[in-house]
Amino acid sequence: MDKSIPPAKTRRKFPFFASRGAAKPSDTEIPVSGEKKEESKVEEVVEEPKVPPVSFFTLFRFATRGELLLNLLGLITAGAAGATSPLLSLFFGNLTQDFVAFTLAVTQAQTGTPGSAAQLAIAAANFRKTSAKNAMYMTILGLAVCVTTYIYMHTWVVTSERISKRIRERYLQAVLRQDPAFFDTVGAGEIVTRIQTDTHLIQLGISEKVALSVFYAAGFFSGFILAFVRSWRLALVMSTMLPFMTAIGGFMAKYVTQYTEESLKHVAEGGTLAEETISTVRTAHAFGTQETLAALYDVFVAKARTADIKAAIFTGGGMGAFYFAIFASYGLAFSYGVTLVNRHEGPAATAGTVVTVFMAIMEGTFALVVVGPQVQAIALAMGAAGKLFATIDRVPPIDSADTGGSKPAVVAGALSLEAVRFAYPSRPDVPVLKGISLAFPAGKTTALVGASGSGKSSVIALVERFYDPEAGVVRLDGVDVRELNVKYLRSQIGLVSQEPTLFNATVRDNVAYGLLNSQYADAPEAERFARIQEACVRANAHAFVGRLPQGYDTLVGERGFLLSGGQKQRIAIARAIVADPKILLLDEATSALDTESEGVVQNALDNARAGRTTITIAHRLSTIKDADAIYVMGEGAVLEHGTHNELLGRAGSVYAQLVEAQKLRHGTELATSTVAPEDSKIETRTASASCDSPEKHIVPASNKPKPAQPSELGLLEVFVKLARLNRESWRKYIVGAVFAVLCGMIYPAYGVIFSNGILAFSDPDPHARRRLGDRTALYMFLVAIGAGICISMQNWLFGSAAASFIGKLRSLLFRAVLGQEIQFFDKEDNNTGSLTSNLSDHPQKVKGLIGITLGAIIECLATLAAGWIVGLIFAWKLGLVSIACSPLLFLTGYIRLRVIVLKDEENKLAHVDSAQIACEAAATARTVAALTGEEHCCGRYSNSLVLPLQQATRAAFWSALLYALSQTMAFWVISLVFWYGAVLVSRQECTTFQFFITLMATTFGSMNAGNVFTFAGDLSSAKMAGTSMIRLLESGPGIPPHSTTTAGKDSEKPEGHLKFDNIHFNYPTRQGVKVLRGLSFDVKPGEYVALVGASGSGKSTVIQLIERFYEPGEGRISLDGNGIDSLDIQDYRSRMALVSQEPTLYAGTIRFNILLGALKPEAEVTDQEIEDACRDANILEFIQSLPKGFETEVGGKGSQLSGGQKQRIAIARALMRDPKVLLLDEATSALDSASEKVVQQALDTAAAGRTTIAIAHRLSTIQNADRIYFIKEGVISEFGTHDELLRRNGDYSSFVRLQALERTTKSSI
Repeated sequence: MDKSIPPAKTRRKFPFFASRGAAKPSDTEIPVSGEKKEESKVEEVVEEPKVPPVSFFTLFRFATRGELLLNLLGLITAGAAGATSPLLSLFFGNLTQDFVAFTLAVTQAQTGTPGSAAQLAIAAANFRKTSAKNAMYMTILGLAVCVTTYIYMHTWVVTSERISKRIRERYLQAVLRQDPAFFDTVGAGEIVTRIQTDTHLIQLGISEKVALSVFYAAGFFSGFILAFVRSWRLALVMSTMLPFMTAIGGFMAKYVTQYTEESLKHVAEGGTLAEETISTVRTAHAFGTQETLAALYDVFVAKARTADIKAAIFTGGGMGAFYFAIFASYGLAFSYGVTLVNRHEGPAATAGTVVTVFMAIMEGTFALVVVGPQVQAIALAMGAAGKLFATIDRVPPIDSADTGGSKPAVVAGALSLEAVRFAYPSRPDVPVLKGISLAFPAGKTTALVGASGSGKSSVIALVERFYDPEAGVVRLDGVDVRELNVKYLRSQIGLVSQEPTLFNATVRDNVAYGLLNSQYADAPEAERFARIQEACVRANAHAFVGRLPQGYDTLVGERGFLLSGGQKQRIAIARAIVADPKILLLDEATSALDTESEGVVQNALDNARAGRTTITIAHRLSTIKDADAIYVMGEGAVLEHGTHNELLGRAGSVYAQLVEAQKLRHGTELATSTVAPEDSKIETRTASASCDSPEKHIVPASNKPKPAQPSELGLLEVFVKLARLNRESWRKYIVGAVFAVLCGMIYPAYGVIFSNGILAFSDPDPHARRRLGDRTALYMFLVAIGAGICISMQNWLFGSAAASFIGKLRSLLFRAVLGQEIQFFDKEDNNTGSLTSNLSDHPQKVKGLIGITLGAIIECLATLAAGWIVGLIFAWKLGLVSIACSPLLFLTGYIRLRVIVLKDEENKLAHVDSAQIACEAAATARTVAALTGEEHCCGRYSNSLVLPLQQATRAAFWSALLYALSQTMAFWVISLVFWYGAVLVSRQECTTFQFFITLMATTFGSMNAGNVFTFAGDLSSAKMAGTSMIRLLESGPGIPPHSTTTAGKDSEKPEGHLKFDNIHFNYPTRQGVKVLRGLSFDVKPGEYVALVGASGSGKSTVIQLIERFYEPGEGRISLDGNGIDSLDIQDYRSRMALVSQEPTLYAGTIRFNILLGALKPEAEVTDQEIEDACRDANILEFIQSLPKGFETEVGGKGSQLSGGQKQRIAIARALMRDPKVLLLDEATSALDSASEKVVQQALDTAAAGRTTIAIAHRLSTIQNADRIYFIKEGVISEFGTHDELLRRNGDYSSFVRLQALERTTKSSI
């Protein structure tokens, strides 16, 4: 059910029919080429045209003729079942008339009417006979309903499974055939949502929901037709309640939906803040902003709570008015029914007729009410299908599924771009390439360099034919690539990107993707495996693959997360060359790697590109200095081209400026010493060994030790613990529970009044009938008033109390998350997505235990208890029979829950694995296209859908049968009670009055109480969510307060003297891997110290230990002589400032983000202090140039700003606290050369006079450090200044050589 329609309000059932109803229903960073050209990035929000919903019949466009015939049969039987259901009221009325007639005979015999006593025995026999006959008819009718229900449920469930399988297959097939221009406007997240959610919505809309809609529609029409046929006058009077009930329903739905949507909007806004905060929780801890951000989150929570309370008010008022109308109409029916009987309005003016019309109208009305969720499911399916089918029908301009186009027998590999103009379809007004012409000779390596946004990657995209140029032509061997078959073209190209995309498969399967659509695609498995091994050898990957647990059959995990960056990259290279393509495209293939890993991968790339046409893009110019030609690009044009030496030799060369920006200063001794080639090879092998050290090997999932999961709390335990958290709402809950119990008494009270009303018809005196009928109507009206008040109060009290508690829970949970230690976030289960989702989802689920649902459960139990007591008091024999049948009626409610509600959830869970395959393919669509793996991915997905289909088809038989029996059980139980009641009444063992009280209070009360199973899903979800929340609230230290009495805090002014003494450390989630092994170093106040080493050597770990994100296993870290573990953590961190590789900004203004670094309250911070920090961060001039200055919104995660701008605002934030220790963790590694230069100037200014510890992959940024520590395998292997370390010719100098940009060793000499 859609969240905008409160589900709990629809669960109360009308009297008589309690058991009859179904259960509840990429942004691109602006290029920066210097401070003057830097501009703020502006996102243009283009109003996407809305795709209209498809028609109902279009939903079945993928159905076969046989499936359509089965659906038609299902609709016919659903209509028959729905039409026969109101006939229950006919037999109920007939049986009632039998009781009234016999009671009249008994009354006449008791009053001494002549001859009546002698006829009483005959009347009793006739009464038993006619009652048995009507009860038999009701039983047969129930059997007919059972058969027809089974047919429509089974046919529609089975056909929906089959059709939805085809839709899923067609959608993924359509998505993977699209060109990348499609993905520029449709993100991977949207595709994933459509695969996981929209296809499920469509399946719901073409399943039994359609048949149930016909069932209820038939019930509505047949109920009203029957009523008008039996007594059109009474039916017309009863129908007057419809407009009133419709108006109430519309009014309630309007405001409840409005406030619910408003609440969800505020929760979503809070979720955005939570996601930003949790994803960057280290920054929140480092700057001590947890409480500030939690207070900001509370603002959204408070707004959501206010909206929820308003929704509860309208829900209570609306439901109260709704049930007032229903019970008032009962009184109207009795009053006007007596009038018709007294007037003898036609032969049908009897008590039985009144009851038949009354029940038929209510049955029809109820059918009209409960058809809503079914129709809503169909409407949602039509809406979901709109965009889904539009994608299926979309034929892209560059169609990978098109079999046309030429396929030359021989490809040399010569590429050229001739006067190419190009702009991305998503930004047609921003030209990327401006008439550019490039030539890539066959078998040669050509490099493209330039600032971000200069068009380098666009060239790669045009060569792969992900896009077509607006003007000009791209040629392969002189042939326009548009004339070639798309898959053929891409099969001739091997692509290696900056972030390698591996699939959740084995190493063998990942490399084998490169063989798709090649001449080796259908080769014998042995030959294919030989090629895979050969490719891995050339990609420098064979050695480490051989050391994996299962070798080539080792699973690499989702996106290859079980491998290191260098390992993933080499697998990607092997995949790119396994089919021996003529062209190799390297798009920044090593930029994300550290120097040591880069050396290994670069060696693999050098092997791979031999003899191929290679186009390479790199920010690190050291990787392309040996290229045959280099094109320097800027703003979509070629600025200059030539070889490395030629470009360096030109005066004023742009390339020379780029080289200079990355150039490392070399000591005299290094410059004059010659390095033998063998030594270089040794260094490479050493690097390789280091990169593939055993610590980096992956462990098979089956062998990973799994921590013991804490047992789930019981429902009662969860309830008690939550109640203790919610003491301030106890009064509301207690008063609400009283009203819920009163609501539970409405049913028995109604049974007593109804029975008196039946007696009124049994009185032979018209005046007595009138008096009794009016009295019954009055009592009914009083019940209507009482029901209206009680139901209103119950819904409002439980709803508003739950809203307040849910708000409190969200606030407590967010603080509990922010108060966790960093190691909490290292656990796989505690990723940002799940934590953010749980903040929103878990409190909502707990409503199933503490909200309106709790009131409804109390009401159901009160109804059951009161009904059983009343039944045993008035007619104990019949009461016992009714109680004995109660489990069958309970079972009815449970079966409906299983079949209608839980079936849908189980169906969605059954498709989780297949959805994962589809999501992986969609999220990596460009890689799939480059590998021409569309058909392969679709085949895998299709195969994964077979098992869920088989399981669902088998389950459909039993679920349809059980549901059919549940629909029939009410007929059979009522017929049994009527038959046995007639026997007892005919023997005068009980009166008609006692019979009807027992029937209404006990039998129908049990049916109504059976609806408690409607809430079983809510209770189960609430128990799991409640357990999770309580575990979280009871764990972790919480957000640390600011202490005023701390050891060493006021003893002396902090200076910034940091010392590591014999530190040993393992990450809590990887206890078997030693990261630091006795590391020691000393940083004097005001010194600039750099940490250098390979990935995994422990550099970032040092920063995290300094920030006290973790505690060392052994050793001591001190600041100004005090052990940092003895200092107040908030005060300690106030002396630090951290600038990370990826700057963390939050949605809000520039001023807000900068003030997060301030130690003083916001009101005490002056504009001058903010401006000074920004001036030192080299960002003040840019901020002042913006129209709104410091009040400019930065967007979610700073999306409105470029990388360089975000980084400098992060530096300004750090400077706001005037830190004694500045920590720079690869603060410029993600920037291009031009942006890096501007940010580096800001960092140099910020570091002046402060103790600074910096980590950098680009050694040019730290060559001026006072001291450089080289970390290797968790210890300091050497330290000194840049020049000192070069003279030692050790580990550091090998790193320098790998990044050296000199023309050659000879020319340097």
